[in-house]
Amino acid sequence: MLRQYDVLILGSGTAGQSLALRLADHLRVGLVTKRALLDSASNWAQGGIAAVLDTSDSIEAHIQDTFTASAGLCDPRATRFVVEHGKAAIEWLIGRGVPFTREDQSQLGYHLTREGGHSHRRIIHAADATGAAVQATLSKQVQTHPNIEILENHIAIDLVLGEKIGRPAGGCFGAYVLDIAKDRVVTIGARHTVLATGGAGKVYLYTTNPDVATGDGIAMAWRAGCRVGNMEFIQFHPTCLYHPHAKSFLISEAVRGEGGILRLPDGTRFMPDHDPRAELAPRDVVARAIDFEMKKRGLDCVLLDISHKPAEWLRSHFPTIHGRCLELGIDITREPIPVVPAAHYTCGGIVTDLSARTDVPRLYAVGESAFTGLHGANRLASNSLLECLVFGEAAAKDILAASREEFPALPDWDESRVTDADEEVIITHNWAELRRAMWDYVGIVRTTKRLQRAQHRIRLLTREINEYYSNFRVTNDLIELRNLVVTADLIVRCALRRRESRGLHYSRDFPETLPRARDTILHPRRN
Repeated sequence: MLRQYDVLILGSGTAGQSLALRLADHLRVGLVTKRALLDSASNWAQGGIAAVLDTSDSIEAHIQDTFTASAGLCDPRATRFVVEHGKAAIEWLIGRGVPFTREDQSQLGYHLTREGGHSHRRIIHAADATGAAVQATLSKQVQTHPNIEILENHIAIDLVLGEKIGRPAGGCFGAYVLDIAKDRVVTIGARHTVLATGGAGKVYLYTTNPDVATGDGIAMAWRAGCRVGNMEFIQFHPTCLYHPHAKSFLISEAVRGEGGILRLPDGTRFMPDHDPRAELAPRDVVARAIDFEMKKRGLDCVLLDISHKPAEWLRSHFPTIHGRCLELGIDITREPIPVVPAAHYTCGGIVTDLSARTDVPRLYAVGESAFTGLHGANRLASNSLLECLVFGEAAAKDILAASREEFPALPDWDESRVTDADEEVIITHNWAELRRAMWDYVGIVRTTKRLQRAQHRIRLLTREINEYYSNFRVTNDLIELRNLVVTADLIVRCALRRRESRGLHYSRDFPETLPRARDTILHPRRN
C-alpha cells in the first residue's frame, strides 16, 4: 500500500490541525491520527491560551513571566518569537470561529482570566473547555477541506529516511503507518513530514494525558537521528481530581487563578508556608508543595476549595468541572475538590529551530513533541496551545516557501521475517512495569539512586521489547510500548545529567540551583 501527499502530518491536536488548515489551500495534506480526530491532549485542555490582548498588559511582562516560570531556562529568542506572535494567533482562531467566552464590558470583548505564574489577566478561554472548543472548530473545517485527507485509527511506526533508500542526504520522505482497523502497514510518501504527536504522559502511572500520549514522535525522531533536549522536565499538574471513578480528569489552573484555595483535610491552608505567591505560584512549586504535604502527613490527597465563590458564577465559569464533579457526587459550590498531582506536560522534546525544523531535512516538529526553548525548566500555564499555533504557522510558512521535489521510490514495509505474536501478555506486563518504575523513581522528587534504579529497569525492558519487536508483527500496543521505553530512557538520561535542582527537576542529592542555566541536549549519534 502506498499513499503520497505534499505534507504528511502525524497527530491531530491543535498543532497538527492548525498547520493542516494553513497548508491545505496550496498543498495536499495527509493527517494521521491514532484514534479519532478529536482524541488528543489539546481536546482536554481546560484553561485557555495566553496572549497579550489587553492594553494594561505588555509583551515584556509576558516574556518575564515565562522566564520566571521557566526557572531562567527559556530561550530568549524563542520566547519573544512566540509572545510577539500571540495576538495574531488568537485573531486567527477568532477568524476561524472559535467561541471564546465574551465579556461586553472589557476593551477586547472577551473575558480574560488569570492563572498561576501570570502577572496579568491574559488567558483567553472558552469557559473551562478551551481545548475542546478550539478542536471542535478546527475539526469541522479540516473534515470539509478538499485538500486534507484524514486517516483515523492509523499509528506511525517509523519514518522513511533517505539513508535507507540510497539517498543519504535526502532527509525524511514520509512514514510507515499501521492501519489499525485493517491490520496492515501503509507506506506514506511525503515531501515534508511533521511530527505533531503530543507528549509522553502515559510513561507515568498517573497522568492527566489521554491514552494516545505515548511519546511516539519523540521516539521516532530520536531513532531517525534528531537531537532531543530537556526531557528531564516533566510537568506534574498540581491538581488532578482524586476519585476512584475519575480517570485523568484535570482541575484547571484557572480554579486557583480565580481564588481557589488549597487546604489540608482539616481545612488548614498550606501554600503560604511554601511560597509567598501561595496558590498563584508556578505549577512546579505548587506540585512539590502538595507532594511534600501528602508525604509528610501520609495523605492520599489534598483539597482545592473554591466553594466561597457564588454558586451561579462557578457554574458559568467552570461548567465542565462542575458537571463532572457533580456526576461523582462532589458539589464544588458547597465543598472542596480532592486533588493530587499527576504527570501533565513534556517540556522537552525534539530540538527545533524557529521554523519548527528538526535536524533531519524536511522533518518538522510542532506542539508538545517539540523542544523549541519556550518552556525551559517549567511551562508557564496556557503557553502550550499558544506554542502549537505559533509554530504551526512558522512551519507552514517554511513548507510553503520550499521548492517541490519529486518523490523517490519507497520500499514496502518488510514483514517477511516476522510471525504473529505467541504471547501478547508480555506487552501488558512490560507496560505496567515501565509506568510503575517511572512513577516510583522518576517523579516529582528525585535522587541519583532512584534514577539509576529506573535506568537499570528500563534497559532490561528495552532489550526484551526490542527482541519482541524484531520477531513479531507490529500491533498498536507494541508500537506504543516501544516508543514509551525510548522516551523513558531519554527522560532518565537527561535527569542523570542535570546535577542541580531547577524548575520541574528537583533532586535531593543536588538541591541547589547552579548559577548558569543550561539545556540538556542529547545527540543520538553520541549518546
